Order: sequence, then C-alpha cells, then structure tokens
Amino acid sequence: MKRPVLTLLFATALLATPGPASKSERMRAEGSVDAMGSTYSVVIYGEDRDKLQANVAQALEEARRLDRLLSNYLPDSEWSEVNREAANRAVSVSAELFQLLSACVEYSKESEGAFDISVGPLMKVWGFYKGSGHLPHRAEVRGSLSKVGYQNILLDEKQHTVRFARQGVELDPGGIGKGYAVDKIVELLRANGVTSALVSAAGSSIYAMGAPPGESGWTLNIKNPKNERESVASVVLKDQSLSTSGNYEKYFLAEGKLYSHIMDPRTGFPSQGTLSTSVVAPRTIDSEAWAKPYYILGRQWAAKHKKKDFRIFFCEDRAGVPCAWLQ
Repeated sequence: MKRPVLTLLFATALLATPGPASKSERMRAEGSVDAMGSTYSVVIYGEDRDKLQANVAQALEEARRLDRLLSNYLPDSEWSEVNREAANRAVSVSAELFQLLSACVEYSKESEGAFDISVGPLMKVWGFYKGSGHLPHRAEVRGSLSKVGYQNILLDEKQHTVRFARQGVELDPGGIGKGYAVDKIVELLRANGVTSALVSAAGSSIYAMGAPPGESGWTLNIKNPKNERESVASVVLKDQSLSTSGNYEKYFLAEGKLYSHIMDPRTGFPSQGTLSTSVVAPRTIDSEAWAKPYYILGRQWAAKHKKKDFRIFFCEDRAGVPCAWLQ
C-alpha cells in the first residue's frame, strides 16, 4: 500500500493580515491523505490561519493512526494481527479495537447477519480484495462461505481478547472502517474547537459539522448509480452523516451480469436487486454500517427496521421504480 501523502490548501477572499480574522473573513483549509485503501479529505472553516493548519494536519494524522490500527492492507496493523493469529490463540487487543469489534458483532445481530465483518474470505475469492473482482467457481464460494459468520468472532470482555472459533476466518474492515475513522476525526476537530467542517472518506462516508459561512448546512449530492456524473437527489446536512453503498463503486461484468463488491454474507454472492442505498444518521459509523443491510435486505425490510433518527434513500434495480426517500 502506498504511504499516505499529506496535502494542504488554504483559500480566503478577504484575508488582509496574518493571525486571527474577523467573522467576515473566515478562511477555508483543505487537506487529504490516503489511508485504509481510501482517500480521506477534510475541509475546515475558521478565523485563524495557524489553527486551521494545525487542525487539518491533526485530522489527517488521525486518519494515518487509524490506518495503522485498522488496515487489512498493512501486515503490522492490529487488525492484521487478529486475522493472522486469532484462529490459533486469544489475541489481546487495545480497548479501542475491542470496542469497535464488539460494535460490529452488535450490527450483525441487529441486521440478521446482513452486516458481517467476517466476509474476508468471500472478498478474496471474488477478487475484490485489492482487485476489481472476478467470477469464482461455486465450489470456491461454498468453501469460503463455510468460514464466514460473525458467530465465529469470540470476544472476551474481561481480558480484551479476540479469538476465532475456526481456522480460515478473516475480518474485513471495508464495511465499517471509513465511517469509524470519519467519526474519530470529527471527534478530534470538535475537541479542538472546530465548528464548521466536512470530513469525507472516499466520498461515500461523509460527516457535515455545522455549516459553511452563509449557509444553513452542507449540501451533498447523491449520485445516480446508472450515471455517476449525475445526481438523483441533494440533501442539506448539519451535524449529520451521509453514507452510500452502491453497485457502481467496485464491480465487474460476467456472463452479461453485473457483480458488485457488496457481498451478502448469508449467501456468499454479491447482493442483487438494489443499485444504491444512502443513509443519513447522526454518526457516520452507523450510516456506513447500516447502508449495507438496507442495500442487501431491501426497501421492505428497511421500512420495518429503520432507526427513528435515520433517513434512507433507495435506488432499486426495478424498471419503472424511481429512486426515492423511504417514507
């Protein structure tokens, strides 16, 4: 994996002198970094150039820290150590990772197994790990599916250890890592006194803090899954997150059929029937985690199991059915 690259960009229309500026002279700072196989970007508004620069740098360093904790691309990460050792012994992990894994198990239980971080073997056999995918033999799918299931993740709360119930289990952070990282960056910025920021992971998991100058919130577009250059809806967010799971993000075509990276852990095959699902929620970890079960289980299941503070936007793979917010 290539090393993260830090970039900073500053822009202001009315800056006259260094140091603090009046509220009419709010400045904008931007930065981006590659981590966990995605690009994380931060946009911050503030009144002091030095503070802006420091906040952007700290935010992107937090993404790099989480890369070292959660990346399954880095052999030395804590996540990779669990994958490598937990089938043979109980692996002691940090409190932070233990809490995240515990949350993942709860998401799995609540979603009836549609969310499951143990899909690692399926992502590999389908070629979506470090690749764009390929069609495997059914025997390969059956073999990988036998190693999948959140019930194989054994957590000891007293000892803060993780163990796998069988050989071959492998955890994939792809369905949770971006949302978790975005929230941790937002937490850091809030602690530093930032009130207006947009934090994005790969453009698919986003948190909107406060609002840009002169606006009521951050306006975000939801892509048309059939044409990414177009949008099918816009939403104005303030202190909320937006996460999208779409079949256009990573996919391949085989035998006249599109197969996306959004895996149904219960069947071992990429989910069909939905083009994209977007979730608005107070926390990005929740919007990202729940976008997958809603995508996999569909509109009717989502209507019965929608959290009261969520909004869900569906684009279904059905002729004549328009993309729409779930009522």
